[in-house]
Amino acid sequence: MRNAPGLRPTPDRVRETLFNWLAPFIDGAACLDLFAGTGALGFEALSRGAARAVMLESNRALCDQLHRHAEMLGADNAEIVCADAMAWLEQPHGSFEIVFIDPPFGTDLAAEACARVVNGGHLARRGLVYVESAPGFTPPDPLTIRRESQAGRVQYMLLEAGAGEEGAGR
Repeated sequence: MRNAPGLRPTPDRVRETLFNWLAPFIDGAACLDLFAGTGALGFEALSRGAARAVMLESNRALCDQLHRHAEMLGADNAEIVCADAMAWLEQPHGSFEIVFIDPPFGTDLAAEACARVVNGGHLARRGLVYVESAPGFTPPDPLTIRRESQAGRVQYMLLEAGAGEEGAGR
C-alpha cells in the first residue's frame, strides 16, 4: 500500500529513537495513532507494552490492511477506526497518554491536529504528543518540545503540555 497518496511510513531509525524516548512512559499507556497509515507506530507501541492503541485512518484500503495486520498479530488491544482524523477529534473519545501525529507528507495538518488533541480533551494530564512533519513545524500552545531531532527531510519531536496548563488532560 506504499502507493497511497502522502503515505510515508516512519523510517526505522526515527521509530527506534522515538520509542527510546517513550520507554519510561509506554508501559500500560493508552495510545492514539492519528493518520495511522501502515500502523507502524500503533503496532510498535502495543509491542512495547501499551495497554491499547486506537488507530485512525481515512483510506479504506489501508484500514482493511490494518484490520488484517491486527488479526494476524493477535492484537486484540488495537482498535482500528476508518474515519477522518480531524473530524474524529471533534467528538469526545476519552484521553490518551500518548498521541502520534504523523499526517500525510505534504499536508499542513500537524499543528491543527495538535490543537484539536489538546483542546478536545484527548490528551491525558502529563500526556505526550509525537509529531512527525516537514522541517519548520512549531508546536501550538500549550505544547512545548520535550525532545526533537531531524532525519533528512523529516523533523520529529516529542511534545508535552506546558507546565501548569489546565487545558490538557481533563
